[in-house]
Amino acid sequence: MTRGAAAGPKGKKKGASFTIDCAKPVEDKIMDIASLEKFLQERIKVGGKAGALGDSVTVTRDKSKINVSSDSNFSKRYLKYLTKKYLKKHNVRDWLRVIASNKDRTVYELRYFNIAENEGEEEE
Repeated sequence: MTRGAAAGPKGKKKGASFTIDCAKPVEDKIMDIASLEKFLQERIKVGGKAGALGDSVTVTRDKSKINVSSDSNFSKRYLKYLTKKYLKKHNVRDWLRVIASNKDRTVYELRYFNIAENEGEEEE
């Protein structure tokens, strides 16, 4: 009896598709969605090389949303990391945060920090 020899048929790696919803900052003209799309295309690493997306990863843009789809495994956390890095680079990280949407697990949303609530808590 050999261990692990009868592993069975191996399935394909399932791809992942994620969305970044930038509606609020784009409406207020705080950030340009085209620059975020370009940033992601340049910075996403495939096979240890940044910018070499090839056919495995695609980054597309719809009005105020950016869709990142991958044929192979792709980390949602990595996408959040890159989005936060973009916000920091453009000096808007102090006002915006990246939050996973409650409705769908594949959607990240850019929201403003609730500054008014924080000031009320400090006074009490």
